[in-house]
Amino acid sequence: MPFPIQRQTTWRRAAMLAVGAALLSAGTLSIAATPAAWRPDHPVTLVVPYSAGGGTDATARAVSKQLGVLWGQPVVVENLPGADGLIGTRRVMEAKPDGYTLLLQVPGIVVTKYTPGLKGIDPLARLDPVTAISQSPAAVVASAKLPVKTLGEFVQYCKTVAKTCSLGTGESLARISGKQLAAEAGLPNLIIVNYRGTGAIVTDMIANNVNLAFTGITAALPHYKAGTLKILATQGHKRAAALPEVPTTAEAGFPQFQSVTWYGLFAPKGTPAAITQGVAAALREAVKDAEVRRTIAAAGAEPVVNSPAEFAAQVREDSERMGALVKQYPFE
Repeated sequence: MPFPIQRQTTWRRAAMLAVGAALLSAGTLSIAATPAAWRPDHPVTLVVPYSAGGGTDATARAVSKQLGVLWGQPVVVENLPGADGLIGTRRVMEAKPDGYTLLLQVPGIVVTKYTPGLKGIDPLARLDPVTAISQSPAAVVASAKLPVKTLGEFVQYCKTVAKTCSLGTGESLARISGKQLAAEAGLPNLIIVNYRGTGAIVTDMIANNVNLAFTGITAALPHYKAGTLKILATQGHKRAAALPEVPTTAEAGFPQFQSVTWYGLFAPKGTPAAITQGVAAALREAVKDAEVRRTIAAAGAEPVVNSPAEFAAQVREDSERMGALVKQYPFE
């Protein structure tokens, strides 16, 4: 004899409630079994080993505010320039591996060990890669006072003008590119001038005290838009989204000068994986913020947040590539 309709309804409701309770219990156990991402309980210091005003500094300030919002703790940007970035980098190398002192660096860190006067110190041996934050093709930037429009015209100008041409560099990779340009473009008298940071190079290029620089798009872009600097080429595999009208170095006839600048976060060696993964996760959220994305885009870059393992592989690849170039164009 079939159940009465009222009894069937009561039985079904009881069964559904039992299933729902079981699912809720399983979900609660699943959430409880998932460890919460690491987050600081007091202020964090983000060290920028270059002067204020460059791409590294702009990137740091773009994300530090949002990280502070996500963590509920201040993230203080500390500029410590000098010694090709080693002064600030060493501050983090010697810090406790607890997540409270982090470093924002660029690919120049991979050739620090080859730099004369730095006693072969290899920062990568005492740091853990955490994540890339953003990346941007480097650029070939010239003073707007020069009578040239292309990289080829600049090379020809330097071969014919009575005055010796000069190239400003704020970090080691740009120095290698300068030596490579002098050797491969036939400019043996090109003067390479070393600076402590990109901001000073930009100031001197605007005044034409120095003629050319290999630098990140970030520092040059506002002056390019103002007409006080020229960007002769960008160094990525494709044209920069922020500069679609500017050719790549390959299009300009200099394919060997390809370079993408990543802005990457490092922690002291031995920082627990839970912390580095927690920091990477927070940055992944930070770059979703509309203001952060606008700031990064305005600097001619794009957000690229990867895992600690992926970033470590990227750093190793750049280290091998740049090590080969240093052997070909050694520092003096």
